[in-house]
Amino acid sequence: MKNIDWKHLPFQYSKTDYNVRSYFQDGKWGELEVSQSEYVEIHMASTCLHYGQEIFEGLKAYKGKDEKIRLFRVDENAKRMRRSAKGILMPDIPEDLFIEAVHKAVTLNKEYIPPYGTGATLYIRPLYIGVGAEVGVKPTKKALFLIFVTPVGPYFRDGFNPVDIMICRDYDRAAPLGTGTYKVGGNYAASLASLQAAHDNGFATTLYLDAREKKYIDEAGPANFFGIKGNTYVTPESTSILPSITNMSLMQIAKDMGMKVERRKIPIEELEEFSEVGACGTAAVITPIRKIVDPDKNKFYNYTTDNKPGPVSTKLYNTITAIQFGDEPDKHNWITMID
Repeated sequence: MKNIDWKHLPFQYSKTDYNVRSYFQDGKWGELEVSQSEYVEIHMASTCLHYGQEIFEGLKAYKGKDEKIRLFRVDENAKRMRRSAKGILMPDIPEDLFIEAVHKAVTLNKEYIPPYGTGATLYIRPLYIGVGAEVGVKPTKKALFLIFVTPVGPYFRDGFNPVDIMICRDYDRAAPLGTGTYKVGGNYAASLASLQAAHDNGFATTLYLDAREKKYIDEAGPANFFGIKGNTYVTPESTSILPSITNMSLMQIAKDMGMKVERRKIPIEELEEFSEVGACGTAAVITPIRKIVDPDKNKFYNYTTDNKPGPVSTKLYNTITAIQFGDEPDKHNWITMID
């Protein structure tokens, strides 16, 4: 095992030993290649550079108390990348190629998987880019699929602790019928200015409203939003929201807990009716929200008086992480073991 301060890892890139790559060209996929280089050589006219043909995914490998290595719902990441590829007219990427590449990248870098109990994980970043040379606006005929891994700590510095966020009306993350449901880099580029504005004002992230009417809750920065209302887990339904695998899993766990689950439009006024709210995604799992500030309306919504996560968010968080690390039974067959 590498000599790393596992308990104090930031959420940022650090070099590991190997990455894996495969090229699509001449109408077919090549063999998986193993590389030690951190760099990619591409043509200056590649479609990823000019026309945004770029997709990525994010998932993690977890080391359990039993020292075994687990992946969480890797098949869903493979399916989502295929949906994204279809959405921006990139060559289809077979699910078995995706899963084989994840396994190989994790196995080759086993020494970088943080030990159980440190709060750290091995972050896995699949990347898929168009590398065919084009000057006209057209889909690529050549593509590169690559996976690298890096050990990371919590996404937010304070871990599973409540944060403050601000409502943003000056920016939209994605158009209702645009690329919001695909995990493409352009969505994140579009979010940078609003996230910087939030940070400059002392907030952890931005809460977006729907782009058409500014009446409904959309994404919570780079994550999905959810609210707890009585015994109901409520999350937005929108044609501009990325379908989060974490959110999908939390909805099932909420049902397992005997809760009702609603996926629907959430009017901004309904923020007053939630007892707990949070953001969820692979990186942070759940980020409890302490306060939502609406600067345009000079209004704020408080969700905790003791600066602690709410009981439902805590139970959801503890349950999903226990499944990921192998501390609770995997009754929905979400876990894939790595030898």
